[in-house]
Amino acid sequence: MTDAARLDVDHFVPLAEVYDSEHVPWSAARPEAYANDQGSPDTLIAVSAASNRSKADKDPAEWLPSDGSYHCTYAATGVGTKLRWEPAVDESERQVLLGLAEHCATTTLVYEAVP
Repeated sequence: MTDAARLDVDHFVPLAEVYDSEHVPWSAARPEAYANDQGSPDTLIAVSAASNRSKADKDPAEWLPSDGSYHCTYAATGVGTKLRWEPAVDESERQVLLGLAEHCATTTLVYEAVP
């Protein structure tokens, strides 16, 4: 892509999932910290505006990138981000991620927990 105007900064795990998370009660400051996380290269990513609109606040059970060769990286990055921040994972998302993992034996998951 050569036109920066066609790019958006996207939260890899949608903000709606973080705000709606009931797995771990978050302080009022924690969603804001997630929204502005610059401590991980994976929380905020540059994507095409069209892709960002298509994904919106959907989790992997509802949306995956159109490029199937990116599914393993997408799943690993999403799981790493969820492990970093600990928002909830619903059952449908969990099942999709487990299904993707079966085909991603060579994909490495990397994350660093939020201090």
